[in-house]
Amino acid sequence: MSDEIHYQRLNADNFTGHSLDDFIRHQTVIECWRKIDNDWKLVPNVFEENWSQGQCREIAEDVVHHINLDQTGFGAFDGERIIGFVTVSHLIFGAAARYVQLVCFQISEEYRRRGIGRKLFSMACEEARQLGADKLYISAHSSKESQAAYRALGCTLAEEVNEGLAAAEPFDVQMEYRL
Repeated sequence: MSDEIHYQRLNADNFTGHSLDDFIRHQTVIECWRKIDNDWKLVPNVFEENWSQGQCREIAEDVVHHINLDQTGFGAFDGERIIGFVTVSHLIFGAAARYVQLVCFQISEEYRRRGIGRKLFSMACEEARQLGADKLYISAHSSKESQAAYRALGCTLAEEVNEGLAAAEPFDVQMEYRL
């Protein structure tokens, strides 16, 4: 781990299908937020998330495909190694607001709580503004820690829920960030 973390827009020169081979997507979850009787409650839900190298490569290939097509991505790098990344969809949606989706937002485990996510989130927000959006839309992991991180960034519950995204990840919390 060096102190020379730099940030770049993702492209074919700095991000490939193997870019996430050393990425550590690990999270131990103890509690998750669930909507019960129309109210949000923290409930016990113990599990561990780990991306295998195969999953890392699938996700990397998906990012490569989309950054050449309909998303913009930004990466945080420690030397040549990607240690965090964020992608924003170019599709604007919503009836009441002009939303774009924060599609991926990940920081490798050993680099968390160092301000890297905050910087990448800021870059995603600037890109969303340039795309003409009013709000960033996030289908966010429901774990206590993930929700705390999004709330610390200023995200709130989505005023307008994208039903397709909510149906695709029924346990996610639908959130937004006003740009």
